[in-house]
Amino acid sequence: MKTIRIVMLALVCSMMAYAPAEAQVNKKPLKKEIKKKAVKEARKEAKKYSKQGYTTAPGALPMAKQIETAWMRQYEVDEEGFPLYIVASGNSVANTQSAAKLQATELAKLELAGSISTQVAALIENSISNQQLNAEEAASVTKTVAASKNIIAQELGRSLPLFEIYRTLKNKNVEVTVRMAYNTKKAMEVARKTLSQKLESETSLAHEKLEKLLKF
Repeated sequence: MKTIRIVMLALVCSMMAYAPAEAQVNKKPLKKEIKKKAVKEARKEAKKYSKQGYTTAPGALPMAKQIETAWMRQYEVDEEGFPLYIVASGNSVANTQSAAKLQATELAKLELAGSISTQVAALIENSISNQQLNAEEAASVTKTVAASKNIIAQELGRSLPLFEIYRTLKNKNVEVTVRMAYNTKKAMEVARKTLSQKLESETSLAHEKLEKLLKF
């Protein structure tokens, strides 16, 4: 009996030791594939931007490296296979680099908010059918969601900067292009909170219906 227990214990230990190793083996090809795709896309995009006269700020990472990181973020997925980040870009021209960067960042935030609003609108449309809202309630909800982009943009916290490039134009103005990412899960939380407040103040939906509607 003692021998059997020792053998079983050894078997369990070997399985526990093997499981993490197997998980690592399965993850490695995926990471390698993401890296390979990111490098390929980054080189292509960096070459395009360089031809257009873009460069990076002094002391910043090389353009190709920044863009590679951006593409890797775009390819990242969560445990369920959904995109881990929502990625957006912004471009602006101004008299100074700082002013152009500020405007480009705001435009990128609006693009982020637009992507979030589109995803939320699809989820709520499905939820409207499930909750069996009447025509008036459904129209009111749809209208509120459609007008939520700017408010969601204002409520977004700090985003993850991916890259920032600039070029000086012939008229001495500066053009800046930025790309940023925002965690998808956090983005949906911001959207849910924002829409909950707007729907509560702008529609006559009962609290229970509102909670069920925003259960995404």
